[in-house]
Amino acid sequence: MDGADTAWIIVATALVLFMTLPGLALFYGGLVRARNVLSVFMQCYAIACLMSVLWFAFGYSIAFGDGGAYWGGLGKSFLSGITADTLSGTLPEVLFFAFQMTFAIITPALIVGAYVERIGFGFVLLFSGLWMLLCYAPVTHWVWGGGFLADDGIFGATGVRDFAGGIVVHETAGLAALIIAIFLGPRKNRTTPPHNPGFVMIGAAMLWVGWFGFNGGSQLAADGGAAMALTVTHISAATASLSWALWERIKFGKASLVGMVTGTIAGLASITPASGFVGPTAALIIGAIAGILCQEAVTLIRERFKIDDTLDVFAVHGVGGIFGTIMIAAFGAASWAAQLGSLVIVGVFTCVVTVVLVKLIALITPMRVDLETETNGLDLEVHGERAYDMTS
Repeated sequence: MDGADTAWIIVATALVLFMTLPGLALFYGGLVRARNVLSVFMQCYAIACLMSVLWFAFGYSIAFGDGGAYWGGLGKSFLSGITADTLSGTLPEVLFFAFQMTFAIITPALIVGAYVERIGFGFVLLFSGLWMLLCYAPVTHWVWGGGFLADDGIFGATGVRDFAGGIVVHETAGLAALIIAIFLGPRKNRTTPPHNPGFVMIGAAMLWVGWFGFNGGSQLAADGGAAMALTVTHISAATASLSWALWERIKFGKASLVGMVTGTIAGLASITPASGFVGPTAALIIGAIAGILCQEAVTLIRERFKIDDTLDVFAVHGVGGIFGTIMIAAFGAASWAAQLGSLVIVGVFTCVVTVVLVKLIALITPMRVDLETETNGLDLEVHGERAYDMTS
């Protein structure tokens, strides 16, 4: 065990959990109507709790167990055979488990942004739990757990390169979000502006800080590689924030706070897969393109395809993660076959699993709330609470 590595990953684990609670909750909560903010908080909080238990029970074993090329097996279920002295590289394995657990928490939590203001709470819990176990955990095994997309897999000695989750986190969550949004259909009122842009900025700032643990921690060591991952993450986020705001100013005559901080998230999502493989100049280029690319993807999804992916999960996280994964090959740090092939394989798998789960779970519990609940807001109707006097 290396003490420095262990200390850094303990900090990184806390930072990644901080991304979901309270970062993502505030970011998403500020974007919805006032009558739905508590429902968003509840969804993020409940997902964090449920994923923690399921990752301990089965998810970690499926992702990082000693199974075959496609499935980690259940040999490490409930941390069987793992003690405080068991090592994973230079880290206590229980710490590696905890660090990866925070990724398993935030990935289904990202999907929340696609279905806020109109989805049943029971559906959220059932879908999130099963999707994490049957989609996220297997993909994690394929890419990070020595599965068939990793080195010595179907792409030969050098497999796919995904440093911190462009495929594993952002592509899977983005595609699942898009599919759920299509099945749900649009909200009855899509024109209400965010009730609290201040919450959005605070949440985005927390995500930015937490992302240092997300990307820097994925080095799994306290070394120069972690420092470089942290640095390129920051540069991409800053650049994408500026390019989004500039593009918004060119198109609409004004740059908005919500737009600028959404650009931050686009830059962070885009650099995530590449953060262990590129330098600062490449990060500047990735961020500059991401701010414009993801903004155009938002317009395409909303206006051309008329899909109510409410908080633009696919356009920002999905497109950003896919773009960043491709840029690893563009900068010569991975093979085109491995990067593009893995994106296609994981994309098809994610779509199939998500569609099947949506259809099956809808037979058990309603997917969408009724019109009265949607009109009055989920806070009071579903959870019996409300944060504000209902004037918006």
